[in-house]
Order: sequence, then structure tokens, then C-alpha cells
Amino acid sequence: MAEQQHFERAMRHGLELAANGPVTGGNPQVGCVLLAPDGSIVAEGWHRGAGTPHAEVDALSKVADATGLTAVVTLEPCNHTGRTGPCSEALIAAGVDRVVYAVSDPGRASGGGAERLREAGVEVIGGVLADEAETFLEKWLTATRRGTPWVTVKWASTLDGRAAAGDGSSQWITGTASRQRVHEQRAGSDAIVVGTGTVLADDPTLTARGDAGELLAHQPLPVVIGERGIPATAKLRERPFVEAATRDLDAVLRDLYARDVRRVYVEGGPTLASAFIAAGLVDEYAVYLAPKLLGGPRLAITDLGAPSIGDARELTILAVESLGDDILITARPKE
Repeated sequence: MAEQQHFERAMRHGLELAANGPVTGGNPQVGCVLLAPDGSIVAEGWHRGAGTPHAEVDALSKVADATGLTAVVTLEPCNHTGRTGPCSEALIAAGVDRVVYAVSDPGRASGGGAERLREAGVEVIGGVLADEAETFLEKWLTATRRGTPWVTVKWASTLDGRAAAGDGSSQWITGTASRQRVHEQRAGSDAIVVGTGTVLADDPTLTARGDAGELLAHQPLPVVIGERGIPATAKLRERPFVEAATRDLDAVLRDLYARDVRRVYVEGGPTLASAFIAAGLVDEYAVYLAPKLLGGPRLAITDLGAPSIGDARELTILAVESLGDDILITARPKE
């Protein structure tokens, strides 16, 4: 019982360590804690992004001799050589007695670390605080298990659901607090997706910016979906972007996954947002509502193929947040 408590305490600390790593990129946030036989913490580490030492290697680098220690890791140690070597082999070479992990690695190439450790005579215990780790890594795990990124669809509208006025003007429906939150959500995404219509109408930069207009540290990859060409003078051409000249959204998502994109932020207007929803490709909604009424035809969402109320797409609201005069509703498809 005392040993299990040591493992759970170390695992919770490992999750705290993992949160120090970047949320974007193809690699998960992982933390590792090395325990002595009495349960005391000897060393700790976390993954700082693609190409840097994984959490296990980071922790092992802080001890002269890991013989007899227990490694507590938030995700099953990887078993492949990518930008760095396999963590399973690093743990074996270091001489740890036991490896405790929370969630199995679902990657086809990277999984199998637990089996390799057992083959080498290392005791392995899986599933410690699995539910907490699943929640923490939900977006990465979901993307990795199905081979397509986690998709968040965002729109801003008036209370009566209009994304623009009758003359087409839409700047600004929401206030500065909402707009800044959007930039923060962009910065927390690997890619920002719009349609060609948005590029042709607004000529956006699709950057993530701070309060003073400065570029934030992480910039999402701009992705433009549609069959119309992007003008040579478009602001998007000032930096790398993906031009997906197709309307096959599933193919676009699989291509982005192959580019190490795990989180997609769809911000492309009513047509594109509705296409993602109608195709059942949305994992989460970020809906910004301004206390305004416009009326007219310019709805934030168009036809979803729901002819009757029984066909409505039901959502579960996760959070409602006040941002200045606006409201941000975070929701997910109902299970």
C-alpha cells in the first residue's frame, strides 16, 4: 500500500512536470520521476519539445548511477529511434529496477516500450493514475490513436447567430478580450485553418499576437483549404503555409498529421466551419458571443444536413466564460 502511494504521488508530480513542456508539436508532454527504494525522489525531468531529450533521459542525466531506482513516467517509454533514441533502451542501460507508467503509448512506431523493458528483466507496472493521465494527454492521445489532429472549430457571432452584417462587415463583432483569447488559442495550436474565401475577402496574416501586437513565441502553421488560387500579393505568402487545393477534409487532416500537426484551429468562416461539423470532424467548439443583434442572412453556421429537430447535433457545454462584455462557450459533441 505504501509503495502504491509512492507511485501515485510521484505520478502526480510527473504530470505537473509534464505541463512545463510545449503543448504543440508531434511529441506529447511527458514527465518522469526517479524514486529510491524508500520512495524518496532522486531526480526528475520532462520533455521540452521535438529534438530535445525525452523525460526519462532528462531525469537519468541528473544521477550518476540509476541502478536499483524506479522510474515513474506519465507515458509508456518509447521504443523507437526518431530525433532521439528509444527511452526503453536508455532505462535498461541505466540499470533501473522498475518502470511505472500511466498510459500506454498508442503510436505505431513508438509503442512497445513496456514489452521491451520486460524482455530485459525490468519490472513494469502500467495504469497508475491512468484516468488523470488520459485527461491530461487527451488531445495528443486522441490524435495519435486515430491518425488525425484534434480539431477545434471557432466562430464569433452576435447573440442571434450572425457572423457578419448585411454588407459583409464583421470587424469587430467581439471585444478586445475575446480577440486576445483567440490569439492565445491560435498560439496553442499547431495549425490554423481557413478557406480560400477568407483569404480572398480579408487577406489575413493568420498570426498569433500579444496585447501590443507583438508576435507570440509559437506561431501556428497557416493552412488554406479550397480550390481557388491564393493571390501572389497575399500576406500569407510572407511565411510558409500549406495550400490544400481540395475539399476532402479528412485527407487534409491526415496530411497535417503527417506534418506533426496534432492540434488544428479552424477559423475559416461559415462555409468551412459548417463543412467540418457536417463531416463529423469536430472535437471541440470555441464559440464567442457578443451582446449584439444584427438579423439578416449572414449566419455563423450554414446548412448541416439536419432537416428536423431530431437530427440536431447535440453538444455538451464544458465551460462558459465572461470576456469583457462577451461570452466564450466551450463545448464538445455529446457522447
